[in-house]
Amino acid sequence: MITNWNTPVLLSAEDAVPRAPRAEERTLRENSMAVQILRRHDTAHCGGQLALFADKLASTENVYVNVLQSACASGFREFPVPTVLFNDHNSLCSVGGTICEDDHMYGLSCAKRYGGIFVPQFCGVIHQFMREQMVASGDFILATDSHTRYGALGAVGIGEGGGQMLKQLLRQPYCMEPPKVTAVRLKGVPPHGVGPHDIALALIKAVYPDGLVKNRFLEFIGEGISALSMDKRFNIDAMCTETSAISTIWKTDEKTAAFFQAHGRGEDYARMEPRYPVLYDGLLEVDLGQARPMIALPFHPSNAYTIEEFNANTEDILASVEEHARETMPGFSLRDRVWDRRFHMRQGAVAGCAGGLYENLCAVSSILGKQDSGSSGCRLHLYPASLPILARMEETGVTRALTQAGATVFQSYCGPCFGTQDIPCSNDMALRHITRNFPNREGSRPGEGQSACVALMDARSIAATFLNGGELTGADSLDYVESRQDYRFDGELYARRVYNGWGRPQSGAEIFRGPNIVDWPVFDPLPPHLLLQVSGVYPGILTTDALLPSGEASAYRSNPERLAEYTLVNADPAYRERAKAIRSFQPDARNTLAAAFHNALEKFSLEREQLEVRSVIVGDAVGDGSAREQAASNQRILGGGANLAVEYCTSRYRSNLISWGLLPLLRLPEDVYRLNDILLLPNVRNHVRHGEEVLQALLWRGGAWEARLLRLPVLQETEREILLAGCMMNYYRDSLKSGKKES
Repeated sequence: MITNWNTPVLLSAEDAVPRAPRAEERTLRENSMAVQILRRHDTAHCGGQLALFADKLASTENVYVNVLQSACASGFREFPVPTVLFNDHNSLCSVGGTICEDDHMYGLSCAKRYGGIFVPQFCGVIHQFMREQMVASGDFILATDSHTRYGALGAVGIGEGGGQMLKQLLRQPYCMEPPKVTAVRLKGVPPHGVGPHDIALALIKAVYPDGLVKNRFLEFIGEGISALSMDKRFNIDAMCTETSAISTIWKTDEKTAAFFQAHGRGEDYARMEPRYPVLYDGLLEVDLGQARPMIALPFHPSNAYTIEEFNANTEDILASVEEHARETMPGFSLRDRVWDRRFHMRQGAVAGCAGGLYENLCAVSSILGKQDSGSSGCRLHLYPASLPILARMEETGVTRALTQAGATVFQSYCGPCFGTQDIPCSNDMALRHITRNFPNREGSRPGEGQSACVALMDARSIAATFLNGGELTGADSLDYVESRQDYRFDGELYARRVYNGWGRPQSGAEIFRGPNIVDWPVFDPLPPHLLLQVSGVYPGILTTDALLPSGEASAYRSNPERLAEYTLVNADPAYRERAKAIRSFQPDARNTLAAAFHNALEKFSLEREQLEVRSVIVGDAVGDGSAREQAASNQRILGGGANLAVEYCTSRYRSNLISWGLLPLLRLPEDVYRLNDILLLPNVRNHVRHGEEVLQALLWRGGAWEARLLRLPVLQETEREILLAGCMMNYYRDSLKSGKKES
């Protein structure tokens, strides 16, 4: 289905045969759609690092409280561009008493005071609202959610941690190197029974394991685009986050124009296409006609198989899932859900910015028909991505048809995507058309003996499975007609609910603060010398979901110290106590850390007040997954000083480490570090100040110091200053006091 050229290729036209570029053609990278848009938003115009300002900003309630607190502490007074404060993660207000609704009221009061846009609960999920109401072709949009992808509308959307949104609020640029761009050339027409999630999962499987498009832009071209509706494009677009690409852009066409027109924003459409000839850093050719229904097994969307392959090898494939889970989920087994050599589901869901789209839900209705599919013991829950989608489903009878068939239709909500709704029972695997199936993202708690997981499938095959009594079934095996009632958008549904204060700040408006909205603690600057004790060692891929699980933890993101109690709660429950023990280090203690501390002072003639003790986690590949910066800030709150990895999975996680004053150190793969090892970084402050990429470190083992080489590469001037200041908040507060402007 997918052919890969992972080398620079020159295309003279959309359907041209790729060829290797000549040296004088290297400047043709500027002709890609991605680079064209970024250059239009670049304020530096120096040909080096891009300095970008977004056209619009967006954040959800599990992030925006801390961002706004940090911004206000740094001198923020008014939203500089249209900024959406969205409420789709902690919508149920079912954890912690009043705290979630307190966050919502804080957001509304800030929207009034600073001139923002506030979207209350159950109006939709953030990305569908942005598609329907905010995005224009050619935009650059920054949002604090990792699935920020608006490429299908001809716009660049990037999901980042709150630190990058903070910079924009303070009128500071989002900086990045000119990106590499891989073209994705689509051809053909998807076969019967194949949905957009099947195409997305096949793409993720092809590129994620080898990091083929890591931190690149994906640029969708080719005649196959015309075979995909806008909903299908949105679905694939959102899922490109799981390829580890930084963003996407699609060629626009008459279907794109029709989408804008249907939503009353025809003027926001623009024709987007590359300027030929164009030089790409790689090319993926995707034959949609070869796509088949897929299932992505735990614990990543790239762990994908065709449903036909899975049904032929169910026992062996599930055994590999159980083996993968054994270390963190002892005793976990899915074998009781297999009989007659087929897996049987108890629970399915279609939800979120990828699943809850109008076409997907209509397809489920087409497959289920009027048959009673809910009395077999399995459940199917459906969450439309926006209130206008739900309203149209009710108008056209789709909601009633789904309900009569045994499915349940809920309001718009992100809960099933991260474990605050539809949590499976123990030793079960739910089927979901959502974005991710990372460990424990479905809400289980292995530390309390609760183990479960999620497999990803397209809504069509989930419906086919539900129709078949829960027996895993690909939609291509059914004879059905995918009918879709014409969609009509009712913008009044938003107008009656959304507070739009853009351009009209009310400086006298009072800010609401509930008791769980707690200010950030004070973080010290980077000391002259640093002594790091290893508080955790994590082989393989360490995701942001492992560092900070979603679900219940999301409700406490306005209370930094309380939230820190959830750090690595599933992957390593003992981490927090180890980190806090290092944080409370006492030089007169009788332990190995104190011995190393005093030896370092004496042996290297260090001043006691210039040597600080912090903790460090060690991993292979750290930071895959969500944009949540609390995966980094929690470590800082617990006394963290650095991460030490072979690689960082995403640029946004590395950026989040820097924002919170954690050194993003790199190590050699062959260097072994153990729990409680101690590393001395002498003169680390000078190393950072002068941008030195190689750090001479010393490892304390057996009462002696061993030399180790660490790397701290490619730090921009502002990044160095943030690390020296101790965190981004310190840096901007100090800059405000001194009147210093960022370069």
